[in-house]
Amino acid sequence: MTLDYREKMRNEAVRFVTYNVNFASRKFSNYKIRADSIIVEPNKGPEAPSLKEIVAKETTELLERQQRLSVRDLAKKFEKGLNTATKLSNEAKWREVTDRHVLLKKLKVVLESLKGRMVGQNKDEFEEAISMVETLAVQLAQREGELLQEKSEVKKLAIFLKKASEDAKKVVEEERACARVKIESARAAAQRVVQAFHEHEMKTRSTEKQDFEQLMREVQEARRIKMLHQPSRVMHMEHELQALRIQYAEKSMSSVQLRKELARNKRLEENMNQLYELEGLESLGSSLHIIPREDTAPDISTCAIQWYRIQSEGNKKELIPGATKSVYSPEPFDVGRLLQAEIVLGAESITIATTGPIDPAAGLGSYVEALLRKHETEFNVVLIRMNGENHASNSIHVFHVGRLSIKLSKGKTILAREFYSSSMQLCGVRGGGNAAAQTLFWQVKKGLSFTLAFQSERERNAAMMLARRFAFDCNITLAGPDDQASSGT
Repeated sequence: MTLDYREKMRNEAVRFVTYNVNFASRKFSNYKIRADSIIVEPNKGPEAPSLKEIVAKETTELLERQQRLSVRDLAKKFEKGLNTATKLSNEAKWREVTDRHVLLKKLKVVLESLKGRMVGQNKDEFEEAISMVETLAVQLAQREGELLQEKSEVKKLAIFLKKASEDAKKVVEEERACARVKIESARAAAQRVVQAFHEHEMKTRSTEKQDFEQLMREVQEARRIKMLHQPSRVMHMEHELQALRIQYAEKSMSSVQLRKELARNKRLEENMNQLYELEGLESLGSSLHIIPREDTAPDISTCAIQWYRIQSEGNKKELIPGATKSVYSPEPFDVGRLLQAEIVLGAESITIATTGPIDPAAGLGSYVEALLRKHETEFNVVLIRMNGENHASNSIHVFHVGRLSIKLSKGKTILAREFYSSSMQLCGVRGGGNAAAQTLFWQVKKGLSFTLAFQSERERNAAMMLARRFAFDCNITLAGPDDQASSGT
């Protein structure tokens, strides 16, 4: 009977406590009391980590990965950590809401009310339960203090994370501003590059247009020259020129003959003993011959002869070195001057002269002006003498007259090439001969000289005038040996 009563009372006490208390589990925990009167809950398996450990673990992981994260990822991690800390703080607050002290107080009151009803051994058991509840209240108070401390640490961590998030946002904004500045700078640089490219393209197009126009002009000029040099047209023009030259020569001869007759009549009146006279056109490209007027005149080859130039104004007499033969071919220096030959017969001296100044060759001036536009002009020549000795070969050579130098070549072999200098000499051949009007003397430098024969008198005189013009541009006067002629032509 006693045992049944005790069991009934225990069931009622448990039912009464159940009606007033909500436990985390459906059965009462089996606590153990250690030797130092501390209640210890037996291990039921691996315990869940505490809030402090979770926060410390996540903080350590964040600090370890901070160096590997970009600014944006770091900001996201800080936001996640802030949310986690807020959630943990809310859970701590939710746990704090549960009034453990009220629960334990009600439990203690129930146990004390049941203790008054119990007697004997049951009363001892209830006293033991009450002491266990008091011990649990003390442990709960300690646990509450730890939770409060963890809560303060969580708050500090939340503040730190919030500050770190704000700093990260600030860094992100600064990086964005810096990136915007760099992007604007890059855009400005790209704009400048594009603008410079467009300007260069415009200049290139303008240059190409100018080059194209220049090329078109050159093509048109080449076509014009080609048209002029067509065989039929050239032959027609040559025939016309030949006819004009014949007419001019005939009229010149008639004019010269008339002037000679007048001069002869005048000289006959002045000097009836004149034995010699000049024969030939008094113009550039011809040859003047001293011929006897009478059969009784001494042979001219036995007489000493010297040719002179005389200014048309002032009668200044200038000796022509090397001109000591009965034949003399005028050169460009003689144009516009009188030519005079002095013949010595023993103790006697006879002087004969042209009736007027030497005339220029027809069309030679315009021909030379056209050649002056070129950088270099080539003439086909035959090498007659080299260093005063006859040259055996009569092969064709090329005489190059350039703006800075003169060159003589045969094929790819260059016989001589020299820049214009004071030691260079250039003049017509003054030793007489049938081809004197087509022959030229060129001294390259001391110890090297050539005598060259051109294809025509016109080319010979054009080569001399062209070379002297280019040399004059280099402040050099090209003349013959011991010549004292002026630099103009």
